[in-house]
Amino acid sequence: METIFHEKQEGSLCAQHCLNALLQGHYFTAVDLAEIAQGLDERERQQMAEGGIDSDDYRQFLQQPSTNMDDSGFFSIQVISNALGVWNIDTIPYNSQDPVAATARSNPCTQNAFICNFREHWFTIRKLGHQWFNLNSLLTGPELVSDTHLKLLLAQLQQEGYSIFLIVGTLPECEADQLLMTMAAVPKVNPKLIHVAQQSSGTAGQSAGAVSQDDLQRALRQSMEDDDHLQEAMRVSMEEDSKQDKSLQSLLRLTADEAEEQELQRALQMSMEGFNATPIVNNSEELQPVNGPSLEDLREKRLAYLGNLDTSVETSPSTSKSVTPADPEEMTEKEMLDAAIKMSLEST
Repeated sequence: METIFHEKQEGSLCAQHCLNALLQGHYFTAVDLAEIAQGLDERERQQMAEGGIDSDDYRQFLQQPSTNMDDSGFFSIQVISNALGVWNIDTIPYNSQDPVAATARSNPCTQNAFICNFREHWFTIRKLGHQWFNLNSLLTGPELVSDTHLKLLLAQLQQEGYSIFLIVGTLPECEADQLLMTMAAVPKVNPKLIHVAQQSSGTAGQSAGAVSQDDLQRALRQSMEDDDHLQEAMRVSMEEDSKQDKSLQSLLRLTADEAEEQELQRALQMSMEGFNATPIVNNSEELQPVNGPSLEDLREKRLAYLGNLDTSVETSPSTSKSVTPADPEEMTEKEMLDAAIKMSLEST
């Protein structure tokens, strides 16, 4: 796309831009076209003079402005046709009965180029390589036109009132045409009308300048709110951390207390197991716990023992002398206890 020659609109020099886009180079200037227009005017004047310089037609012709150019820079189709005549290139109206025009209407892709005019504005549609491009100087750049869209575009231009001309002849060689013969053009962006792009750019710049202060204030407020939110989040985070630390410490203390209690219970259990498992030995004899008799049992056993003693003394034939046991009422407490213990041992 960069190799395609494209002039942007300057003043009313659309005819110059149209021709240079068609020929793909700086071939004509406004001065060149003005000279061609003046030459056409002079030839027309001479033709009118042939009818007599004193005729009303001749005087009216001199009073009328040129039809080939004006002060704005507009040039007629006659000027463009004469300019292209240098290259042996002809222009044929698209709606004419010429067989070439009929072929072009049925299949525009068979042509090389078209030039279009509406309300004194000229622009070129040309084939470069195997692709068609709209080279309108009012656009920011060349516009790629597909083969299918070409016929629709020409029909639309006719409906809008454009005058369309076929370009018949061999156009000069150009770099873009040779390059696009080997590779297809891929536009990066779609071109826009220059005044629309300028308005968009200006509006964007003004809008940016107008809202910049508001955006700045909004950004500052947002920044302050973000700081408040950040501080609040930090405070909440610190409180959560503090709660977690306290919970962890409590858990550690509880764990330590539980561990200590478990160790104490384990030690007591082991102590009790060791006490129960380990017999108490004295002089290599195992002592069994003895449940002592109550005082009433001792008294009954003592009386029974003493009664047995009396019976044995009376009935024993071998006893040479009687042994009179001591009266229980006359025995001391210690003697009674010793007797009871002795009786208990004998009974066991």
